[in-house]
Amino acid sequence: MFKFSSRGLAMGLAVAIALSSVAARADDLADVKKSGELTAAMSGAYPPFNFVDASTNQVVGFDVSIANALAQKLGVKAKTVTTAWDGIIAGLLAKKYDSIVGSMTITPEREKVVDFVGPYYHAGRGVFVTEGSNVKTLTDLKGKTAAVTLGETHEKWAKQQDGWTVKTYKGLPELLLELKSGRIDAIVADNVAVLVAVKSSGDKVRQLETPNIEGGSVGIGIAIRKGNPELKAAMQKALDDIMADGTYEKIAQQWIGRDIR
Repeated sequence: MFKFSSRGLAMGLAVAIALSSVAARADDLADVKKSGELTAAMSGAYPPFNFVDASTNQVVGFDVSIANALAQKLGVKAKTVTTAWDGIIAGLLAKKYDSIVGSMTITPEREKVVDFVGPYYHAGRGVFVTEGSNVKTLTDLKGKTAAVTLGETHEKWAKQQDGWTVKTYKGLPELLLELKSGRIDAIVADNVAVLVAVKSSGDKVRQLETPNIEGGSVGIGIAIRKGNPELKAAMQKALDDIMADGTYEKIAQQWIGRDIR
């Protein structure tokens, strides 16, 4: 799932910019090493990338496994922190956690307030309807309702479409439930996450053909606070190492079913 800008996220970024002006500039790598822990934030509501396993009540998924692998390369343990997506950058800059390993799209707006490690995978925007829907093209959604996750750039994009009514939800599971129930006409989300989710659930969902859609392929990165070149370099090396030694591919096959780097 890659996460995108929205009205709510724009407010969060405004707060983040203010926080970044007073953030400490000491490199965080030393603190991570001293604590023996790398805290990684995510929404916990974006399967198969990060979600709560009902049988264990633990957050699992591709992002969690990546965070664990990176932490191991750094010689520390990973700790997952779940938080609302629209305030996740502000939380990073307030030092509530060390990083965001939560399928965050790298955008120029975000790069003003955080640094990115990666990309650690690539994904694209997709527009999905039920298999039996009479919607064939984006134009057919004029006068209809599309749903997005609050805080994703999909929200901003959807609100720019002519004649769409856009509703926001907390995460992909809610979007798919609303689509299946017929309360909305379409969802706009990361195509990888949706395709994996419906393969697992068996829901009859169809992706519209949108060859020229904005956000067709974007890089997904790991966000850290600015002013931390040592942490950034160490995490980038850790990422490069897990991509080279087969760890990354094993994780991707487990959660996604294919290599998405």
